[in-house]
Amino acid sequence: MEAQQVQVYGHGHGHEIKTKKRPWPRFLVSCVALMLFLVQLSQLVLSNGDAKLQQQPELKFPRNLLTSLSSANASILVSFSSLLQLFSLRTLHLLFPQFSLSSPPPIPSASEAVCYIPPLFTTTPPTSPAITMALADESNRIVQEFDFSDEELNTHVKEFLRQMDEGLHKEGTSLQQIPTYVTGVPNGTEKGLYLAVDLGGTNFRVCSIMLNGDTTFNLTYNKVAIPKELMVAKTSSQLFSFLAKQIEIFLKEHHADRFNSHLRRRNTASTPSGYRDEHIFRLGFTFSFPVKQLAINKGLLIRWTKGFDIPDAIGKDVCALLQTEIDKLHLPVKVAALVNDTVGTLMARSYTSTSKSRSVLGAIFGTGTNGAYMEKLSNIKKPISGEYDQSTGEMVVNTEWGSFDNQLNVLPSTPWDKALDAESVNPGLQMFEKRVSGMFLGEIVRLAMADMINNESSSLFKDLNSSTNDWGTTTNIAPSSGFLKPWGLDSSIMSVAAADNTPELSTLRQELENLLSVYTPSLEDAQAFKSVSNAVGRRAARLSAVAIGAIALNSGKLNDLDEEVIDIGVDGSLVEHYPFFRDMIYEALRAIDGIGPQGAEKIRIGIAKDGSGVGAALIALVAAGREKPEDYLTDLRSESNRARKSSDAIRTFYPPSQAIQTSASA
Repeated sequence: MEAQQVQVYGHGHGHEIKTKKRPWPRFLVSCVALMLFLVQLSQLVLSNGDAKLQQQPELKFPRNLLTSLSSANASILVSFSSLLQLFSLRTLHLLFPQFSLSSPPPIPSASEAVCYIPPLFTTTPPTSPAITMALADESNRIVQEFDFSDEELNTHVKEFLRQMDEGLHKEGTSLQQIPTYVTGVPNGTEKGLYLAVDLGGTNFRVCSIMLNGDTTFNLTYNKVAIPKELMVAKTSSQLFSFLAKQIEIFLKEHHADRFNSHLRRRNTASTPSGYRDEHIFRLGFTFSFPVKQLAINKGLLIRWTKGFDIPDAIGKDVCALLQTEIDKLHLPVKVAALVNDTVGTLMARSYTSTSKSRSVLGAIFGTGTNGAYMEKLSNIKKPISGEYDQSTGEMVVNTEWGSFDNQLNVLPSTPWDKALDAESVNPGLQMFEKRVSGMFLGEIVRLAMADMINNESSSLFKDLNSSTNDWGTTTNIAPSSGFLKPWGLDSSIMSVAAADNTPELSTLRQELENLLSVYTPSLEDAQAFKSVSNAVGRRAARLSAVAIGAIALNSGKLNDLDEEVIDIGVDGSLVEHYPFFRDMIYEALRAIDGIGPQGAEKIRIGIAKDGSGVGAALIALVAAGREKPEDYLTDLRSESNRARKSSDAIRTFYPPSQAIQTSASA
């Protein structure tokens, strides 16, 4: 018998069995079963007669019918039985040709599998005739709404450049153009051991990064979940003391020799000068919450997000809060830099790139989107408070391009973009991000598809006639489907749609059923979803090219013969996992005035991993290169001397045994 995969789905008032393959007509199977039963019955009568029938209470035929059979009738019955059996076997053989019904099944060898478990969907679906897409007109209408022409592309690039310049001149603009106080990028030759910590959500990560000086590095890290009670602690010291303690645990676990030598140095009277610069870990602090940055290692918290709510931290310097708790534990660690993850991406790419040309842009295309690039100091006209190194003549600028064109001067706005913005937590803000980032793309697709589902004249997911479905089954959508719930469609299924190029879209159809409760979707259903999903993804890629292309033009390197490539570091799930996303970006770059095919060939987009770790360490390195180490060393030496004097005082007032007990109890 042919293997079939059967699943049972709940529908509130009962259950309906759905099959993945074309079911054989039920009446044929019923006929075969009836004929086999009659064969059995006739043989039973011939061999055992009436006595056998008396032992078979389940055969509920009238007794007088069977007892009245004569020997002549028996011969006729033999012929009838033989014909029935032959017809039944031939019919079954036609239905299920892979099995021989004329002989018992062979005994499997030891090397053969005893049973076969079929996949959910066959690798190669059954061949179907060419299907005219009944939903084509409706889906094409929606696809056209997301069309983003070359003309629109160039209009957006010009507006992006205008808003970039506006953000460099004044505050309160759509593109905020935030100075980061990072005035240099690495070139891959840097060496040293640095720390990085990342507070970006419900987890806290502590890393040490050994830079090898040849564009490579070694990374070690610990990650710990932040207790929920600390996310809403009464005081900021409760949270930051927990973070400092994790740094201490990490040093003891992964850098025990250096940590123990620090303890000996701090408590040894024979080294009154105490620390030297090489004894101190520089730390980059990736803090993924809104801050007003005032220096490379100073930033005031504007507000908490992501479930954190500790009011007394608002308006305080987060680097100082962490440093205070580190100092309480007497750790040889200095918070050297406050890091934005996009800036970290630029730094990580600059270090690992093998190109002679340094990277000009670090960008995130994932759950959110943002970019940071190198800008000439002379172009930053708005005041920059605090100290920074002016010798390089440049500074990394955090664009915060998710808010590009919040006024909607040029950004495309379909009915579904407007609906998404209205139901978001920040209507009217992050308008570029809402058209590009993975957090929002799935919802745009869902809203467009929901309009088709709710349209009574549309046949989407309403295939009630199995004869019109290429799988020979009916289609329906569960009331609990993610298509029918706000934010119920995860953007990851868009990658499945883009990647599935099988003739019958079997992988996509399986995912529509598994993830979105669309039972046995037809090929037309999958085609409609794929076309809409791809249109939304393509528009996102072309909008991404607007930002990349504008910054490439702004760099002035496209026509510089000394620059072989314009290197751009990117990170995020879209550029990593969405099929052809980078290809669509390059396609758009070739259509931008001032770039063209030749300029696009010069732009190299490469993945830059772990900006919050490696990038943060590299920014700490840059910061360490221009700090005045004697200031921090003086503090450490003073603290060490105070600790030593305190220890001497304890020995003066208590016997040695008591002093040891006091120290242990402390």
